[in-house]
Amino acid sequence: MTGAFERWEKRRRSAREAGGAERVQKHRSAGKKSARERLEAFFDPGSFVELDPFVTHRVTTFGLADRRIAGDGVVTGFGEVGGRPTVAFAQDATVFGGALGEAHAGKIVKVMELAKKSGVPIVGFNDSGGARIQEGVMSLGGYGEVFRRNVTLSGVVPQLSLILGPCAGGAVYSPAITDFIIMARGQAQMFITGPDVVRAVTHEEVTLEALGGADTHATLSGVSHFTANDEADAISLARRLLAYLPLNNLEEPPLSAAHAPTPDAAKELVGVVPEDSNAAYDVHAVIDRVLDPGTLLEVQAAYAPNIVVGFARLDGRPVGVVANQPAALAGTLDIAASTKAARFVRFCDAFNFPLVTFVDVPGFLPGTQQEHGGIIRHGAKLLYAYAEATVPKLTVILRKAYGGAYDVMCSKHLGGDLNLAWPTAEIAVMGAEGAVNILFRRELDAATPAEKPALRARLVGDYQVEFLNPYLAAERGYIDDVIDPADTRARLVAGLKLLASKREERPARKHGNLPL
Repeated sequence: MTGAFERWEKRRRSAREAGGAERVQKHRSAGKKSARERLEAFFDPGSFVELDPFVTHRVTTFGLADRRIAGDGVVTGFGEVGGRPTVAFAQDATVFGGALGEAHAGKIVKVMELAKKSGVPIVGFNDSGGARIQEGVMSLGGYGEVFRRNVTLSGVVPQLSLILGPCAGGAVYSPAITDFIIMARGQAQMFITGPDVVRAVTHEEVTLEALGGADTHATLSGVSHFTANDEADAISLARRLLAYLPLNNLEEPPLSAAHAPTPDAAKELVGVVPEDSNAAYDVHAVIDRVLDPGTLLEVQAAYAPNIVVGFARLDGRPVGVVANQPAALAGTLDIAASTKAARFVRFCDAFNFPLVTFVDVPGFLPGTQQEHGGIIRHGAKLLYAYAEATVPKLTVILRKAYGGAYDVMCSKHLGGDLNLAWPTAEIAVMGAEGAVNILFRRELDAATPAEKPALRARLVGDYQVEFLNPYLAAERGYIDDVIDPADTRARLVAGLKLLASKREERPARKHGNLPL
């Protein structure tokens, strides 16, 4: 081997050694893979191509002149996932704790630009303590360059973030801008300031997990979208999610073989929704019997459980599913559910997923907490998202569709392309009890205490028969048809085929003003 090749081999070996054997062993003893191992497990076997393995920082202060490590704490490159091209980077916590410096950021920006040019997804494996303090404002500038690319790529190519270690400060903002965050339970945390700073400033005692662990962000903050049991599960989830997504916003989501539910599934739908309109049930029982079975990949399942969102397939075609969940808060729309669904609807619209909406909503959740928290503004986000969406929009009203929530849940008035209802649908301004209290207040006040119960029962019964049905809406064309529940899948499949070539022009503008 010549001197040139010996030098090359030495540098390659140095790059693969990362932060050194001791740090790598400590990293692995915590149950973590190295940055390269993560990428090799993520990409199809043998397809990963590394870029910039010899890049180092150029800082001479604070003793960094003698600590130049090839790769500078992040491994970047491209490969294939399920036979489809993808770009990725993985931060290496064995090098400066994964902290981001100017050269580190430059490598990430370079592959982000590559993803933009190629029109392919970009996936980040995040394991970083934040900005590299020794580099000062250069580190902050590096973060700014990454953030700007996140925004530029938003709605252009899918962006996924896997959180596989503690991420603090600036390290959490790039993932927050990406489309989906997957956190590994027990080893991933996200927070702006850690427990020590919290204790010093607010005198609160809090652990890493309670402050920013995977379960905290899955249930309380809604920051994360998927919770994995470990690294391997996180990587598996990322691969499964990418299988639903198009490479970019100019492509359709990839088709797969259709899988119909069992022959009995359609017949079972009649018994899924209780006759008692106040009785709870799990809307998954409807989804599983209408869409291709086993294909639902639910997003933010543990957050705002009163609404279900996720990707599934209908006759082999990927769709975005939004469904009110009567088993949680009676399926009402609150602040969390509205923002959760709005963001999902906007992603589906950006990446060409037809929207299938199952409606059973009694209205918006009342109360001072909701009003003071801005339910008007947050509820308007979902309204805006549906009205803005130009993808095929198919809606099925299962039971309740009351008040403004009827409008918001992809009604014909917001541009629904195919709006169907089951015979059990109740489309009205409000439920019978509330309506009777308003409409017949004088009659009820004039009745004696002995007469009032019977009068109220009769008025409620009359209102239910006259108004709590789908036919007034159907008579005005707000509902395209009232169907047998057993026909739901067939009608949706037919509608989806028709709408596959849908085109909808909108006025030219820079962008709308979403009620943030």
